[in-house]
Amino acid sequence: MIQHEDQILVALRRIIRAVDLHSRRLVEQSGLTGPQLLTLREAARLSRPSAGDLARAVRLSQATITGILDRLERRGLIERIRGDADRRSVFVVLTPRGQEILAKAPSLLQDRFCNELTRLAEWEQTLMLSILQRLASMMEAEDIEAAPMLMAGPLDAVAQVPKPTIPTPGEADLVSASGPHPAKPEAELGQRV
Repeated sequence: MIQHEDQILVALRRIIRAVDLHSRRLVEQSGLTGPQLLTLREAARLSRPSAGDLARAVRLSQATITGILDRLERRGLIERIRGDADRRSVFVVLTPRGQEILAKAPSLLQDRFCNELTRLAEWEQTLMLSILQRLASMMEAEDIEAAPMLMAGPLDAVAQVPKPTIPTPGEADLVSASGPHPAKPEAELGQRV
């Protein structure tokens, strides 16, 4: 009989693999990392957000969001537009290409996870939080800076399509992408930065 330690390690490994597989599939299907997709999605949801607005919305540092926006702009998915009234203000708008990529992109793993999490009773959510915080402490990870997103790799990574790997049995069942998120069209007012 497998001991609790082994069962816990297997469960942790499955979680790590599920996050890794989903992150890889996201890059393969959309060419975007999780933070890039989340940033695009928030830029579409908000009306002409500033970089600071986006950093708060996705809970990333200003420096990290700036790197993500630089990459998205180089790929032609967003534009930075100066404000008409205050030329110091810079706003982010999706380009038509960015709207198209967003509309076709799969959902994020955390969306599905959070949907399932909200179905749990309050006491179950509290218990899960306590156990996960204790687990992070046991792994000496409680001081590691982390944003509330399920993804593999650094937050400001460049999306690179991974080399094909041969999945082990059952890995293909761990993660599946769901339908696209419709993009909210943004008016491109003002002047391009």
